[in-house]
Amino acid sequence: MSTDEIRAIELLNRVAYGRLATSMRAMPFVAPARHIVAGGHVLIRLHRGLGYHRACNGSVVAYGADNLSSPTGNQWSVQFTGTAEIVEPTEEEIAAFGPEPSSVDGEPFQPVYMRIDPQFVTVHTLDYPAEQTAPAAVAETPPPTGTTGTTRPPERHLHHVA
Repeated sequence: MSTDEIRAIELLNRVAYGRLATSMRAMPFVAPARHIVAGGHVLIRLHRGLGYHRACNGSVVAYGADNLSSPTGNQWSVQFTGTAEIVEPTEEEIAAFGPEPSSVDGEPFQPVYMRIDPQFVTVHTLDYPAEQTAPAAVAETPPPTGTTGTTRPPERHLHHVA
């Protein structure tokens, strides 16, 4: 594995959920999913009742996760692109997923598991100056009374690793 792939997996292990993207009947869709990393593969757990697994099985998909809602000043996003396959996880892998939701959209949750063999991995990081907070915590404030001008948005740096 390259250092970028190792970094992406390390970041992915910091969050529990991400988004699976592919197309169904020529229309793109994005679905939330729970993930773990096992043996160099990304394993995801979806609700069988939505039928997304049928569109993904044997197809190229993208799976992304991030910490963009984190209050820290350094946000990141990772994306794994590769072929997805329905699998039966081991007992240890099922345990690593943790508890299942009781329902999805009012239906009892029925898990289906998929493995993604990453063929392309990207990592994006947004670095903020030490005195700057993340965008979610930055409130746009009007200039003080009696002054003119506009507030300048904070300087941001986007790094892309592919």
